[in-house]
Amino acid sequence: MSDGFVNDLLAIASHPYILLVFAAALAFDFVNGFHDAANSIATIVGTRVLRPGPAVVWAAWWNFAAAWTFGVAVANTVAKFVHPEWVTIDVILAGLIGAIVWDLITWHFGLPSSSSHALLGGFGGAAMAHAGSFRDVVHTGKLLATVEFIVLAPLIGFALGLGLMIVVARTLWRTSPAKVDRWFRIAQLGSAAAYSLGHGTNDAQKTMGIIAALLYASIWKQEQAAFESGTVQFPFWIVLVCHAAIALGTMAGGWRIVKTMGMKITKLRPYGGACAETAAAFSLFLSARLGIPVSTTHTITGAIIGVGAVQRLSAVRWGVARSVVWAWILTIPMSAVVGVIVYAIIVVIRRAL
Repeated sequence: MSDGFVNDLLAIASHPYILLVFAAALAFDFVNGFHDAANSIATIVGTRVLRPGPAVVWAAWWNFAAAWTFGVAVANTVAKFVHPEWVTIDVILAGLIGAIVWDLITWHFGLPSSSSHALLGGFGGAAMAHAGSFRDVVHTGKLLATVEFIVLAPLIGFALGLGLMIVVARTLWRTSPAKVDRWFRIAQLGSAAAYSLGHGTNDAQKTMGIIAALLYASIWKQEQAAFESGTVQFPFWIVLVCHAAIALGTMAGGWRIVKTMGMKITKLRPYGGACAETAAAFSLFLSARLGIPVSTTHTITGAIIGVGAVQRLSAVRWGVARSVVWAWILTIPMSAVVGVIVYAIIVVIRRAL
């Protein structure tokens, strides 16, 4: 591996194509923050604890602060999602563009899809196009764990959100609603910070994994054997750059999805927002420790639905929830399709040059 930050940057800058893909990875990280900013701030904006401007600044800071927490287990999973023999610079670029395109499509329609699954789908689809096969391209165990958590992540968020709401309701049932709201307007600042910390540590690591795959496939080739056999080593500058990119994306914010997450699924009060964020944060901390690249979107959506269901099932707008679920189901296959198309375009362009 390279001796340091300056040497790594000089090596990247000396290869224009590697520099382009590196920039595309950071662009995806930025779009991830932009797209998923709604997840971090929707509840705190929906309960009117903070206005959108201060809310995104608050979330962005905790996205960046996550660089010093929870290690890089998720990044290792993403870096090795595709078998090393099928990882090329073209594959990585196509996967990144596929993920970015799908993120922007779902952002346009206000659907909170998973940037994490879009990245894995785009990366896997491009690798399959390169290999010309569906078999032995991606690590089956990592793929199955990811697919399992498409179901488990929202269910965990739902159960925790539901449970926390029941505890709060039973503990404070004699307290006046005005006083409860006043207490939880303060508490929600902490729960929103915790959720944004979980969002940062989970989602920034996915880009770290892609950048590691890029560098091991290009300027760190002498370390390829170590990459294939052991845990990926991440210089801290990569960690900082990825967290900075996602934090800047969060600062840019996506208001379309904020309205879906914070206002359309169910009506939230400060105590409900705090319960939803706390439930989602706990789920993300757990998955980060386990090294499973879960969807922050799925987790917070499940928690919000769980909070709304405590009031009554009709408090949840199930039509909106149904469209969100369809976005979840379609994300991996559709971003994979886009990855395949982009890879084919890249190959044609590279041959023509």
